[in-house]
Amino acid sequence: MAQNTFARLLVTQLRDMGVERIYGLVGDSLNPVVDAVRTTEGIEWVHVRNEEAAAFAAGAEARLTGKLAVCAGSCGPGNTHLIQGLYDAHRDGAPVLAIASHIPSGKIGTGFFQETHPEALFQECSHFCELVTSGEHGATLLHIAIQTAIAKRGVSVMVLPGDIADEEVDGPLTKALATELGAVQPADGPVRELAGLIDAARTVTLFAGAGVAGAREETLALAEKIKAPIGHAFGGKEWIQYDNPFDVGMSGLLGYGACYEAMHEADLVILLGTDFPYSEFLPSGRDVKVVQIDADASRLGRRVPLDLAVHGDTALTLRALLPQISAKKDNRFLTRMLKAHHKALSGVVSAYTKKVERMKPIHPEFVAATLDDLAAEDAVFTVDTGMCNVWAARYITPNGKRRVFGSWHHGTMANALPQAIGASASHPGRQVISLSGDGGLGMLMGELLTVRLHDLNTKIVVFNNSSLGMVKLEMLVEGIPDHETDHAPVDYAAIAQGAGIPSVRITDPKRLRAQLQAALESSGPMLIDVVTDPDALSMPPKITAQQIRGFATASTKVVLAGGVGRMLDMAASNLRNIPR
Repeated sequence: MAQNTFARLLVTQLRDMGVERIYGLVGDSLNPVVDAVRTTEGIEWVHVRNEEAAAFAAGAEARLTGKLAVCAGSCGPGNTHLIQGLYDAHRDGAPVLAIASHIPSGKIGTGFFQETHPEALFQECSHFCELVTSGEHGATLLHIAIQTAIAKRGVSVMVLPGDIADEEVDGPLTKALATELGAVQPADGPVRELAGLIDAARTVTLFAGAGVAGAREETLALAEKIKAPIGHAFGGKEWIQYDNPFDVGMSGLLGYGACYEAMHEADLVILLGTDFPYSEFLPSGRDVKVVQIDADASRLGRRVPLDLAVHGDTALTLRALLPQISAKKDNRFLTRMLKAHHKALSGVVSAYTKKVERMKPIHPEFVAATLDDLAAEDAVFTVDTGMCNVWAARYITPNGKRRVFGSWHHGTMANALPQAIGASASHPGRQVISLSGDGGLGMLMGELLTVRLHDLNTKIVVFNNSSLGMVKLEMLVEGIPDHETDHAPVDYAAIAQGAGIPSVRITDPKRLRAQLQAALESSGPMLIDVVTDPDALSMPPKITAQQIRGFATASTKVVLAGGVGRMLDMAASNLRNIPR
């Protein structure tokens, strides 16, 4: 291989830009890139069993670090496997560069072996996707691809034929990147108008999404000044729920508490940095005015009609707003919502936690609550789609140090384990816990071999109920007999042992805490196979199929309100210390 090839330029420039690893599966058209990694100090190849996992892992690393992460796939099937994880990263705003290698450039368009058209395939899940036509061209595109992924917070794809990867180039074109991005300062007019709407409203509710990261203090200060309850989407939970005296819970199908009520009974609702997709849960109509603040102007008003759209960073907008509004003295609405929140949580806790330590099969709520108690203060939780989302929403307590994420926007199965791989590879000293459903683990079970190969400090907690629980619930609620949702039991602990991963199988609720604690305190990888009750959810009498299908009403939340852990304690504390 020539010394000054594009592959070497690619790898060395990525290394110089702070990229420490490339996730992928080696093979044919990627060989020049893999060999460049082999001979370049300061960057490693993280071998996975499926390129889908490589993309998930890169997306998880990017979420945790806020920096560019990289994955790669060989031509044809190799890079088409990337697509699931790239969709997930792109929709979650994770800066990822995907190297999609291609057939020899002279064969493109001839129906050659493994030929695809990746420059078309990845268009919908990327901000930038281009075919490299020469080494010099690739040097230019590399800068654009990286800068675009960082600037637009999403995926860039470089389609790289193997022969061009081997082509000689003169040298790097990239000298500097803009990696520290500025925040969007709102215009003065909309902020003044928002201040007027707040002063005119008798009652206000704040609804926070992931965009309140970095704006926690400003959000709490606004709530204090105008006596506003604060609800949140799942994406905002880790940033705003903890130590929040104004908390009224979460909205959406997985929601709990009085959030829905607080939004629909207020005069004014302010959406803070959220692109919450379930518009059926959001107020719309003449009775409630709605304002949205977002740093991405394309999101403004795409869920519900707005009375005011404010383009700006959440923190900067609230800093500009706070001096312009008058403090409200009447806290009766806030008090009523805090009481409603406490009542809502109290009403579901006893049904799901009473004598649960003696019930077999083990209640999944009990597993999640115990795990929340035992996990490290700065643990990273990756969460499978489905019922694991429910347990994370209810029981994993944010504290400003922990991270919790899953496939919030793409909603794919099997995300938790490969995301945990990315978290563990990039943060080897941090506790990483995968909350895996048995369905999700079964889909990408080969990644257990990846965990073992790299000896990652990953704790894989399997909620093993031999059922696709969320799908089963959807069928039952809609009056459809559940079909093909229940499957024969599988001993995942034994499978892990066969893969060389230490494991424990937990079936006795009385031993759950001790066994979980020992497993979490062990070094290196560990699979924790917990046999859980597939029928743990109790269906309330007022649920309707339309409520599930449309994600429409507050009572829907009771369906999945399987206990709420420490949140009940916080709600009780907030009642005792109602802001005056």
